[in-house]
Amino acid sequence: MLDDAKKNQVPLKAGTNRRLFMGGAALGMASFSLVASGRFSAMAQEAGQDVPQDAPPLTDEQILNFALNLEYLEAEFYERAVFGRGLPLEDVTGQGSLGPVSGGRQVPFETDAIRKYGQAIAEDERNHVRFLRSALGSAAVARPALDLDRAFTTVARAAGLVGPQETFDPYANENNFLLAAFIFEDVGVTAYKGAAPLITNKTFLEAAAGILAVEAYHAGNLRTVLFDRGLFDPVEKISDARDSLDGPEDLDKPLRFPDGKPVIAPTDENAIAFSRTPEQVLNIVYLGGEAADFGFFPNRVNGSFNLSPVAVLPE
Repeated sequence: MLDDAKKNQVPLKAGTNRRLFMGGAALGMASFSLVASGRFSAMAQEAGQDVPQDAPPLTDEQILNFALNLEYLEAEFYERAVFGRGLPLEDVTGQGSLGPVSGGRQVPFETDAIRKYGQAIAEDERNHVRFLRSALGSAAVARPALDLDRAFTTVARAAGLVGPQETFDPYANENNFLLAAFIFEDVGVTAYKGAAPLITNKTFLEAAAGILAVEAYHAGNLRTVLFDRGLFDPVEKISDARDSLDGPEDLDKPLRFPDGKPVIAPTDENAIAFSRTPEQVLNIVYLGGEAADFGFFPNRVNGSFNLSPVAVLPE
């Protein structure tokens, strides 16, 4: 539940645990692959697509710009939700087309601790943007177009948080804000973990490890608050949605184990945070691809990452 005592609450719909995201006609979404370590994903081969054998691996510059696209998304979401404003112009210009941001407004926080958590995370994400831009210099990409409105409803409908004709407003109240933040936080942790083997410069690798650690603190804090509020069902639905977008493996983690203990971190059986490849990350933030208007990135990310469709899920 999303705390029925709250006003302007988006009601949850009863639903079963799902590992198939975008049910019904929406299963026609295309997923996308990113060339990494000199190869397309195995999904492309299984789909019978031509796979270039001599594709170069991602450079450190490409990896940092890929991360910058994701940090723009997180920073703009938190800046608007917490402070009611976006990033200043000097923090978003660069290579490629500077895109607009649709949606976003200040959340009417009622709990002082959650407001302060949000403020701290917003400031961290803003500083991540600034650090990556400084590291990249003139090679930094501009902020791409971002959808912080309709994309949340796409996720919520597909995951079963709201009905097919209802909208999900992440800025209406604290619980909706926390659930919207959960869509991003674990993805950031697993994205930086997955990028680590691709980074060749040790200075950049050390910095990426530092950002990963901060993102992990954010995710752990968020999971703790969600657990304390008993938002188990909607979190599991979001987890299922992410899991079905990032491939056939059951990677994502809900909020609690079957015995009721909290799941504080997205780990494997060795208590090591699992990794997502860049293509898995794109599949999530694009919400499957063209049929979802590329989700949170309506014009796709900025930068050259050799994107190619790999499969279309059957209806």
